[in-house]
Amino acid sequence: MQERTIRPMSGWFPLLVTLVSLAGPPAGVVAAVNRLPEESVSMAWALVGCGLWLAIGLTMLAGFLAVQPNDSRVLLLFGNYVGTVRESGFFWVNPFYSKKKLSLRIRNFETGSKSTPEVKDAQGHVVQTKGRTIGRPSKVNDRDGNPIEISAVVVWRVVNTAEAMFEVDDYEDFVAVQSEAALRNLATRHPYDSEDHETSLRGSTSEIGDQLRRDIQDRLEKAGVEVLEARISHLAYAPEIAAAMLQRQQAQAVVAARTKIVEGAVGMVRMALDHLADDKIVELDEEKKASMVSNLLVVLCSDRHTQPVINTGSIYG
Repeated sequence: MQERTIRPMSGWFPLLVTLVSLAGPPAGVVAAVNRLPEESVSMAWALVGCGLWLAIGLTMLAGFLAVQPNDSRVLLLFGNYVGTVRESGFFWVNPFYSKKKLSLRIRNFETGSKSTPEVKDAQGHVVQTKGRTIGRPSKVNDRDGNPIEISAVVVWRVVNTAEAMFEVDDYEDFVAVQSEAALRNLATRHPYDSEDHETSLRGSTSEIGDQLRRDIQDRLEKAGVEVLEARISHLAYAPEIAAAMLQRQQAQAVVAARTKIVEGAVGMVRMALDHLADDKIVELDEEKKASMVSNLLVVLCSDRHTQPVINTGSIYG
């Protein structure tokens, strides 16, 4: 649905006319009572005219509206969409227009949170303001079937007031539900963690966030909403497998560290042999090279301090 932006008349001149319309009838009644006989037809017509004049002034009061910055008013005439006032200021429109307030400000929420409606008492006093509860992480299985807990923060704003007002029943609730659905769908398409540098929920936060934003935007296209940012705010294994996955991560870290140590040790041994050969410090046969390589690897790769052994004889025993 296409939004129609309109700029209504400034409200200051109609305000002056309205004040005159409201102040004129009492003065007219007083003048008629003082100058005309009470039982005359002229008196009756004067009172009718003053009543109509007052009714016009009261009707004009319904046409005033004040729009704050980053706010809007959706105007309806007997159920038909007339247009949207986006410009801030004081205006006057057709008094028979229905005016629906719709904020254009940037908003954010965390998935898993629930909206709380505004509650008023019998006297009309607000006892509970409208808001949202703290978000609770969603429990879902990742691509590998591991149960995880995940939640995200979504930043959004309304860009098409007509679609937000008329295409969906409650656009705020629609944004929350569709964001939750997009997050769950994204979590099932990627693993929690990856060893071969593929896209993962934990290791590719920026890429995952951009993909989540696009997924949510596709779902909210008809609601007149623009998603500015979407980022994962909570990510963890479910409690029932958290301990086992922690051990797995620790084991993977140990293996990765050992692999790095071995690669470095092999490079150092190769460098030592090359230096000995290039500088012709000592000539070693294959057996002594193997012994030297073995000793160096033990020293470099051991996780404990090695004890030096001094050979007082020949290297050939």
